[in-house]
Amino acid sequence: FLVLVGVFTFYIGGFYERGQADLEPFFRFHPWLYMLLIPAISMRLWSEERKAGTLELLMTLPVSLVEAVIGKYLAAWCFTAIALALTFPVWLTINYLGDPDNTVIAAGYLGSLLLAGGCLAIGSCISALTKNQVVAFVISFVICFAFNLSGFPYLKKTKIFAIQYPIIQSGIVKYSYYQTF
Repeated sequence: FLVLVGVFTFYIGGFYERGQADLEPFFRFHPWLYMLLIPAISMRLWSEERKAGTLELLMTLPVSLVEAVIGKYLAAWCFTAIALALTFPVWLTINYLGDPDNTVIAAGYLGSLLLAGGCLAIGSCISALTKNQVVAFVISFVICFAFNLSGFPYLKKTKIFAIQYPIIQSGIVKYSYYQTF
């Protein structure tokens, strides 16, 4: 994740060519990076428990089902937050190279963490529905990919989809990552 963040920010995102001290190229690629990271984190949350037969053991512990779900979700989200926190040197690099608006960058980090939480909810749900980790990864990847594609300008302008399903198209575009992140 950290290597891909560096590659996408500094090389593919054109950070140096822009001549601006901000992290826009850094945050622009986060939905695409989370499309790979989050399904990999969430694929074992529940599917491995079912496959190994330890789900019955977990359910016999003095922990309610809601507590187990919230605990697994928060543990995975904390792991994702640590991975995001390890990108802090990028923020330091920006401050060294220029004078950025640090409140915007902090808000971007918060938004990125919330986006990761949304993707993690999808992955956790899919992991609970399947016994196989690979199946959970692939389905979570496809759903996150669909959400990433939903905000592209091409989907907004396409008339074929809008004519057949105008309510679905307007709902997808309204709640896409690119409109809200």
